[in-house]
Amino acid sequence: MSPLTVFIRTLLKSSAIFIGTAAIFLHPQLEFRTATAVGARQAPREEMVDGLIAALKDSDAGVRRQVARTLAQLNSTRAVPALTAAIKDADPDMRAIIASALGEIGDVRAVPALRDALKDDAAPVRVRAARALGEIGDSSVLDALTQALKDKDASVRRAAAAAIAEIAGDGPHVRVHPHPHPHPNPNPNPKLMMVRR
Repeated sequence: MSPLTVFIRTLLKSSAIFIGTAAIFLHPQLEFRTATAVGARQAPREEMVDGLIAALKDSDAGVRRQVARTLAQLNSTRAVPALTAAIKDADPDMRAIIASALGEIGDVRAVPALRDALKDDAAPVRVRAARALGEIGDSSVLDALTQALKDKDASVRRAAAAAIAEIAGDGPHVRVHPHPHPHPNPNPNPKLMMVRR
């Protein structure tokens, strides 16, 4: 074996050992990384949610609105108490966004604040509150929603009716009848039936 071959082999072996050692020290174990990534996907980092909750008191209404939307997207139940407190914000757009956010999160702790929001001065807030109550689906609000059917604004009345239907189980969820009719038309035209025979 020539000295050049020995040199190249030694260089390759030492390079492989160096690269392997560097990889071990520079990169965390795969299992640890995978577990961390899965944990990060399952729940938002606590510090981030806390920062967003604190930003609900920002002096800029646009920032507060975006924060409420973000908390809804994160589906953070930890934010429910802060959002229910912020539903009394001076900005009606913010109140409407918060009502929607609470509906998206779907936590029953939001029900009292949303029930109060059915009496808000701004119709869009009342509409969003009714929709949110329908999304949460707590039957304890049926009386409040029934009262909202008398609202002076037609859009509020429509939202209240839709929420009542959703809570009662006749809303957007498609229900399959346990005993479907064997014929697609339950009242077929007898003349057409005779012609077919």
